[in-house]
Amino acid sequence: MRIEMLIIDPQNDFCSDGTQYGLKKGSLYVPGANQDMDRLANMCISMENRIFDYHVTLDTHHYIDIAHPCFWVNSKGEHPDPIFTTITPEDMEKGTWRTFNPLFQKRAYEYVQALRTNGNGRYALTIWPYHCLIGTPGHNVYPTLAGALLKWEQNFAMVDYVTKGSNYWTEHYSAVQADVPDPEDPGTLLNTNLIEPLEEADVIGVAGEALQFCMKFTLEDIINNFGKDNIKKLVLLMDATSPVPTPDAKQVTEQFLKILTGQGMRLSNTVDFAKLN
Repeated sequence: MRIEMLIIDPQNDFCSDGTQYGLKKGSLYVPGANQDMDRLANMCISMENRIFDYHVTLDTHHYIDIAHPCFWVNSKGEHPDPIFTTITPEDMEKGTWRTFNPLFQKRAYEYVQALRTNGNGRYALTIWPYHCLIGTPGHNVYPTLAGALLKWEQNFAMVDYVTKGSNYWTEHYSAVQADVPDPEDPGTLLNTNLIEPLEEADVIGVAGEALQFCMKFTLEDIINNFGKDNIKKLVLLMDATSPVPTPDAKQVTEQFLKILTGQGMRLSNTVDFAKLN
């Protein structure tokens, strides 16, 4: 059986609670994510060479990013609160928010309009704390999982690390494509280099953070571009992923899991998945 793993954004800024490995608390720490990664790492080590390949996505941002506070100011010159502030076309039309660099105003307005009209049903532009910045400890894979992946690579194998988010003009929740793809940047377009190898697998274990954001959008994009026969290969490890504790987290999670399992995706855990041969 060809077993592959797809691990979504297992990085310190999402997974570190600030109490271990000399790490600061992640700027977007997801409660429980450190335990998720510990369980996942133990499973990966126990399965040894039974894992054919690992695909690990890495949220990858510049300090200047359309979803970071520095990109925007209000009439007082203040930056937005990076805790779920949203910016809509109406906000820009009223002058509630404008780009810090006036030269960016036109393109940013086109972007927030595109988020509303591109039909993917996702969020309006959402401002987040600075996270997963290129070259910082927060961008690194959480230590226990990083150790497990390195141990696997010592069998003369290479983890497929998939970066996303370095284009500062668009959000990139999904590892498959940006929310608003940039035609001039292939890295924001449909990532067939990720999807096509997965089609060769018999089983695909899925884990990572955060459940109702990057996990949800990646799975939805994979299913939409994967073919119905392949969806049954997906197995979401529910003890190796956690939601951001937003007011609608339970509702959003239950709804998208119901839709995806209805299409054939399975739910499991690291203990049971480790028993696969």
